[in-house]
Amino acid sequence: MIVGYTVGTFDLFHIGHLKMLNRARKLCDRLIAGVTSEDYMASYKTNPPIIPLHDRIEIIKSLRCVDDVFPVYDLDHAEICKKYGCSVYFIGDDWKGTEHFALQEKQILSAGCEVKYLPYTKRISSTKLRKQIKSSE
Repeated sequence: MIVGYTVGTFDLFHIGHLKMLNRARKLCDRLIAGVTSEDYMASYKTNPPIIPLHDRIEIIKSLRCVDDVFPVYDLDHAEICKKYGCSVYFIGDDWKGTEHFALQEKQILSAGCEVKYLPYTKRISSTKLRKQIKSSE
């Protein structure tokens, strides 16, 4: 059984999030998703989420493509991969080669988990949505 894992903020849930989760699910038998907490997100992004953590978790739980969902409070994705027996970690290809993900990728690979980059939906992002909302106010 191939167990996949992905993590995201999933704020202002949009089609890019859905496409990534559906793509990931097609490549594994079971998909688990971590939803980043506000404190964790503040460690690498400047904009705090608009949707509270509990609500973002409920949104992801409601998707057929996701089998299990939990909050993520730190960078230790390798430990999560070990704990849940994950064989593949899915991430958007916009993170490939970034300084932020480089160390995490090494740790995930050393935990025996393959890293699979999935296409990023360029036309939409939560950041773009925030800007659109702000400019329309």
